[in-house]
Amino acid sequence: MVQHNNRHPPPTAKTSIILPTYNEKDNIVELVQAIHRCLRPEGFNYEVIIVDDDSPDGTAEAVRAAFDDDDRVELHVRTQDRGLASALRYGAEHSDGEMLVFMDTDFNHDPAVIPQLIKFLEYYDVVIGSRFVMRGGMEDSARYAFSFAYNLGLRFLFGTRVWDNLSGFFAIYRDRLLELNLDQVFYGYGDYFIRLLMVGWRRGWRMLEIPVFYQLRMHGHSKTQFLSIFTQYTVAILRLRFRLWMERIR
Repeated sequence: MVQHNNRHPPPTAKTSIILPTYNEKDNIVELVQAIHRCLRPEGFNYEVIIVDDDSPDGTAEAVRAAFDDDDRVELHVRTQDRGLASALRYGAEHSDGEMLVFMDTDFNHDPAVIPQLIKFLEYYDVVIGSRFVMRGGMEDSARYAFSFAYNLGLRFLFGTRVWDNLSGFFAIYRDRLLELNLDQVFYGYGDYFIRLLMVGWRRGWRMLEIPVFYQLRMHGHSKTQFLSIFTQYTVAILRLRFRLWMERIR
């Protein structure tokens, strides 16, 4: 039997959608417009927080030109720090929604799924957009197969029931996130999500995975070097597994 969170957030509860950007000039405006189309008709109270790592392609300028008068869109340009995980943390800390949605800005993550992520938070602590549950998937079949096998290994190593530990498309309550030591979670690249889920799993968070289908990037080129990123993930995973092992034998 599923145990429900039963938070019943009030209709006025606010959601902050965190968008980290670097050289996404050709995607960001269209993405924010798509988010508006998905959320405005349903009456959601939300804000869009864009955290740009001082992109040289003019991402920030494109945002300012398109949304200067839009009080739902807030732009932050970082000139010191860099990196996906730290940008997501920065966005969370500079937003004020009771609920937080994290997603990529290259249209891998479909904005049409956001309303489902938000609504299911009524019953769960974290709602994950998953490629590996029924009706989920990826347009890139080779990466899908590799990612599926990698996630099977993660489930075996850590004993969790989460199928997509590398998603990064999820909704969470702000107070749940702030329970954590963010310094021990938000560093590196997408491996932050593995740490987040592991800590949440050990704390007994109720987690739900809903299907998402990853399309290919609409514009520009991916900044992710596939093999190097998975090498980085593997190192992070082995360190986490060793740390948990050490904690168990103390």
